[in-house]
Amino acid sequence: MIIPQKRESLTQIADAISNGGVIAFRTDTFYGLGADPFNRAAVQRIKQLKGSHNPILIVISDLDQVTRFIAEPSQTFHLLAKTFWPGPLTLIGKAVRGVPGEITAGTQTIGVRLPGDEKVRALVRACGGALTATSANPAHQEPAKTAPEVSSYFDHGIDLIIDDGDAETDQPSTVVNVCGDDLRLIREGVVSWLRIQTAIDQIKTT
Repeated sequence: MIIPQKRESLTQIADAISNGGVIAFRTDTFYGLGADPFNRAAVQRIKQLKGSHNPILIVISDLDQVTRFIAEPSQTFHLLAKTFWPGPLTLIGKAVRGVPGEITAGTQTIGVRLPGDEKVRALVRACGGALTATSANPAHQEPAKTAPEVSSYFDHGIDLIIDDGDAETDQPSTVVNVCGDDLRLIREGVVSWLRIQTAIDQIKTT
């Protein structure tokens, strides 16, 4: 079922998530598959839909949600979050105990992002403050940029597809591993690696 993203839709969306459902929604990059990160069955549904067993990143509504997922964020984590959040930068840190293995895929780490789009944050906030946000496409297919594209990929298995227009970028979030004080680029996207390196260098010299 495709429904528009409106303020009055948030209760219906939140109910779907609290009942173990899977939704598709526009993130600050592409459309993503959303579920309660701590609902193992819902996360497993997403993995089956995608045909992938890779780690699943999380989007959060507010900065205080970080502690639900990241154990002892490094100094570099804090520096990058302060500089680039809200925004399309996913930071990988050590996962807190209790984060399901379906999320970490055995890595003991987890990627978290605070989106730069207030409508996205409002939807996530209505759903408890955090949602999975792996791209809404089968493995080896291009990420969906519209709600109809999501529907064309998945003819069943998604409880709600939330239509909030076209994706506003043609690039994914940038993903950086900051488990320690060093940082390692995992995927370059909207935020360039050069911008990140430059920001860290400037912070260290001030």
